[in-house]
Formats: sequence, structure tokens, C-alpha cells
Amino acid sequence: MTTTLVKGQNGPLNASTVDITVDLAAAGDLSALLVTDNLKVRTDADFVFYNQPSGPGVTLQTGAGIGTLSIVLGSVPADIAVVRAVITLDSGTFGAVAPPVARVLSGGQPLYEYRVEGLGTESIVIALEVYRRGGDWKVRAVGQGYAGGFAALVTDHGVSVDDAPAATPPVATPPAPTPPAPAPPAPPAPSYPSQQPPSYPSQQPAPSYSRPPQAAPAAPAAGYAPPQPPAAPAGRPEVSLRKGQPVSLSKGQRVSLNKDGGVALTNIQMGLGWDPVVVKKMFGNRSPDIDLDASVVMFADTQAADVVYYGQLTSKDGSIRHLGDNLTGAGEGDDEVVTVDLTRVPMHVNALIFIVTSYRGQTFEQVANAFCRLVDQTTNSELARYTLAGGMAFTGVVMAKVFREGGVWKLQAIGEGITARHAGEALPQLQRFLSNDFMK
Repeated sequence: MTTTLVKGQNGPLNASTVDITVDLAAAGDLSALLVTDNLKVRTDADFVFYNQPSGPGVTLQTGAGIGTLSIVLGSVPADIAVVRAVITLDSGTFGAVAPPVARVLSGGQPLYEYRVEGLGTESIVIALEVYRRGGDWKVRAVGQGYAGGFAALVTDHGVSVDDAPAATPPVATPPAPTPPAPAPPAPPAPSYPSQQPPSYPSQQPAPSYSRPPQAAPAAPAAGYAPPQPPAAPAGRPEVSLRKGQPVSLSKGQRVSLNKDGGVALTNIQMGLGWDPVVVKKMFGNRSPDIDLDASVVMFADTQAADVVYYGQLTSKDGSIRHLGDNLTGAGEGDDEVVTVDLTRVPMHVNALIFIVTSYRGQTFEQVANAFCRLVDQTTNSELARYTLAGGMAFTGVVMAKVFREGGVWKLQAIGEGITARHAGEALPQLQRFLSNDFMK
């Protein structure tokens, strides 16, 4: 019997070997990323694709369709936590073709099926992931598209990609001298820096990401260069929590997570909400479905330690729990809720950044009443609220940060726009918010 999965849903795998196949109504490729707990490959050998069809415990078999990923679960190294199945289009975007259908089989018998819907301008998508949980293996429907393409996906997971070689401009030929003047000396040939190949930890040759005789894939985009934060207006004092008096935070304002008498909060709840903007039509008004996703990124200094999002609802240490995905923003109150047990957050983690991203790519100009609010989970009382004023031409917003300062947990309202459809695309853009002097 085949179980149909929806985005974010998971199921057990009670087999020693599983195969992943994909029905795709266009030319494309199937590949796999073997990643550790930090969602990074150990070496480039952990990327299985058409030019490197074998990896530790995972093999890409060509044949029908775009191929089959065969995973021998007992042969996957112990430090590999997740095997991600990736679909890449040769050209075009997923919004222009029928949704791909990914299947998980064992011994030729189908176990799970996932129709990857809701894609638009993406040309690459993480369809499924096979992952460890408490000594067992499970499968999850991910459906996470990448607008940045192939290079963006693999570099996000730590794979090195060769830059395309730079073309050498021709050296101009100096004009012939006019007699009887002596000929001028030939100008020195200009010097062009050579491309340095990336280093690899093993002695094996670096895998090629091109498919001869086709041209090599485009080099990854230049690293994200965050804009300088604007100068903050003077007079943003830190406010205090008061029993029965919820605090209305302004952008950049901080609040200490201590209640009356200096009692430290231990269990907090972050509620995030939004409403779609109603569009006036000739035959009635309509609000589009806007799938926003709340995520929390845990940082140890400047390094991302863990991510809680629709695809991983609980942090690996159990301190943060996402209570479920809302696909439309419909309904009153909080649309997505994240709970945090501050006593269980590991000591090396010193910042939690709460973000909201638009999965289908609509900007926050199409969203109204976006807010985040802090709730004391023990008493279920609202302590502080921050509301975004006006829409922004961004697909993501950094809503707030909870961080340690002087041994005390504090919250800061941020409300800065970023360009990201999911937490993976947001990660490179969060560094500038880690400084406790940001917008101070």
C-alpha cells in the first residue's frame, strides 16, 4: 500500500534498502546530498550526481526517467544524518511544467508518494529527505525549491564548485609606426590572474560539475554582501516587562526577559501572524493564499548551530518546538507558534533569530497585519508585541532576536526585510543581525 505524503509530513522506513524515483515531465536530473547534523557535506564525495554516481551508501542508477537513487541504509556513515534527494531541471522553471512526483520504493514495492506542488520560478528542488531519528530511519516530504539554482543549492550544503574559467581578453596590436619616426617599443602584455582551483581534502580528483559536451553550470553567485544597517534614531531605551501590561515594541527596541522582581522567564512562546491583503475584483473580493513560514535559527557566536522550520519542527536538543505549518495565514490570532525552553538551550548557543519567509515568493507588500508576540507559556499571558507597519518588497522578514547578554536573555524587535523563500536562503543574510549593537 502506498502512502501519499504532503509537504512536511514524514513516515517510517522499515527496510534495509530504499529506492527513490521521480516522474518529471521535462528534461532534468536526480542527485543526492549526504549531510551531517549541520546540513553540510563532509567532503565533495558526499554529493552523488551524474558525474559522480556513487557515494557512501548511495548510488545513482541511470535508466528509466531521470534515474533512481538507491540507498543502502546500513551502509550510510554514522555521521551522516540526512540524505536529500534533489531534482534539477535542464532548463526553465518548475512553474512551467507539471509538478514532479517523487516515490520511495523497497524491493520494487512503492511505500510513499509525494507530489511536489507549489513551485514557481525555481529550477531545483529538494523533493524528499531520508533521515535518522532515534536510531531509526524515516522519510520526509520537503518540497523546498531554490531560486538560486544548482550552484546555490550545493554551495549552501558545503560542496565546492569550480568557477568557470575567465576568458582572456586579446592583447591589442600596437599601430604601425609612421616613417621616418622610430618604431615605439612594444607595450608589455597585460597580466591576468589565473584561476586557482579549489582544494579538496582527499587525494581523489575533484569531481566535475559539467556534463560534456555541454557547458559547465554557472558559477555560484558572488557572496552576499549585506547593506550597512541604517543609523538608528536616538532614544531607544530598553523596556521592562510588567505583569498585566503588555509592551508594544518599536523597531530595534529591546526588552529583558525578566518579569516583576527580576524573575527570569524560562518557557516562552513566540506567536507569528499575518493576513493576506484582500484584492478587490469586479465579481467580489478575494485574498490570495500566501504561504508564510516561521523559522528559528540557533547561533553559536556567528555559526548556525541548528534550524527549526516546517521540515524540522524540533531542534536537535529539544529546546525549541515549532507547533505546525500554516499554508494560508487564514484565521484569527497566531498563524504559527514556536515554543522555547530557555533552560534547555545549550550554553554555546547565544542567539535565536526568528524569521518569516514567503514560500511561494509573494512579497510582504501582499501581507497585512504581520506581527510577532512574546507569550509567557507558564501563565499564557502576552508580554510583548511587535507589529510591522506597511508592506515591504521582500520575500522574508527578520522579525526578532532572543539573545544572551550579561547572563540574561533579552528580546529585540528587528523587522528588517531579506530576500529568501525559506530558512536555507535566509542563513547567509543573518550575520549582520548577530551583533548586540545592531540598531542600538
